[in-house]
Amino acid sequence: MNQKIKSKIINVCDAKIAAKGENVGLSFYAFFKNKNDNPELLMEVAQWWILEHKLDHFEKAIKIKEMVKSIN
Repeated sequence: MNQKIKSKIINVCDAKIAAKGENVGLSFYAFFKNKNDNPELLMEVAQWWILEHKLDHFEKAIKIKEMVKSIN
């Protein structure tokens, strides 16, 4: 995952946590516009979320933030 999407994921998680608390959940679609303007990146994040980590459709934002921060 490139640094740009990692930063975006962390920022989205921070915003969701700030707005709704640490228990808020989100899906990987939260990091993309409703318009599918970057299908390759969408698939990269989907693969990381679904295939590599076998995460549920909705996961806690705090968990995703920490997972993304640990990516080298």
